[in-house]
Amino acid sequence: MEYFLTEQQKTIKALAKRIAEERILPVRAELDEKEEFPWAIMKDLADADMFRVFIPEKYDGLDGGCLELCLVVEELSRACSGVAISYAATALGCSSLLEYGSEEQKQKYLPDIASGKRLAAFALTESTAGSDAGAIKTTANREGEGYVLNGTKQFITNGGEAEIYTIIALTNPERGTRGASAFLVEKDTPGFSFGKKEKKMGIRTSSTRELVFRNCLIPEENLIGKEGMGFIIMLKIFDRSRPGIGAQAVGLAQGALEAAVDYARQRIQFGHPIYSLQAVQHMLADMAIQVEAARALVYAVARTIDSGAKNFSEEAAMAKVFASDTAMKVTTDAVQIFGGVGYMCDYPMEKMMRDAKITQIYEGTNQVLRNAIASELRKRKGIRE
Repeated sequence: MEYFLTEQQKTIKALAKRIAEERILPVRAELDEKEEFPWAIMKDLADADMFRVFIPEKYDGLDGGCLELCLVVEELSRACSGVAISYAATALGCSSLLEYGSEEQKQKYLPDIASGKRLAAFALTESTAGSDAGAIKTTANREGEGYVLNGTKQFITNGGEAEIYTIIALTNPERGTRGASAFLVEKDTPGFSFGKKEKKMGIRTSSTRELVFRNCLIPEENLIGKEGMGFIIMLKIFDRSRPGIGAQAVGLAQGALEAAVDYARQRIQFGHPIYSLQAVQHMLADMAIQVEAARALVYAVARTIDSGAKNFSEEAAMAKVFASDTAMKVTTDAVQIFGGVGYMCDYPMEKMMRDAKITQIYEGTNQVLRNAIASELRKRKGIRE
């Protein structure tokens, strides 16, 4: 479809596609097998100014918005979703800084992020707090002119590799979610260390680690916004980031669709390519419909966000849910079209299917987001419980 992208957007998309095809495709199987963080590709992305896409021009960026970020994530995900999320996690990690940080904080951190010199990460999840984000236990107690952090964050993307972390911690545990605050913590801060690197089913090149805080003292100027704003910041940031997960899912599904079409045209059974079988044609047609519908929704929500709209929680959740469900369905069907070889590690399909699953889980499970969508529907229609 024609999405009427600007010339700059077309250039960004084309450059991301080139990096995906020339730098990611040749090594994606090796990165997945070795579970190796893609530092060389992160450097390629930095050299191509991809980290500048989501940073304002004032801080050495290209002044792009949600749509531009989605375009990059989608193209990278066509080749490897694990590489794409390693890139996108930096955008998530600095998003609270972009939206709520002080001018001093922005001047200090954003230029280094824009250049790709330093990666970022966002840390909310804990062993007791996944979908129930209000159950976090990590604390940040005021001490002199700073805060002392204690606790452990779990399943943090870019953990151990990023240099800059946004941490959600309780400054007033008695107030529950209203007592949470957001902080910037640098990697080499005393009292801040990393737990084990998780072994995962999918996105294996992406680094996922525990963050451990033991009497970690940070200065008060590392507080983002005001005390007690942590959960407001978290909710607003996830609303903005969920189309990015949708874009990851769309790119992954597009890559699987393209591979399935190519294989169906080459695979001979009963004397003909399996593409000639109507059953296969219908599967591919349904896959194409689902991918294009998901892309249209993701782009529309991204444009809504970039327009300056104030309330888009429902739409952002829809984009993430629909696109991630599409990715899981399309990759599953693609494995089916590949047949036995689709189940083998020598072909990319089993990796794509493994990678797709996480898009239904992180940044809000699809079940929880369906609850959120239903809640917004009730408010909009005036339906009472």
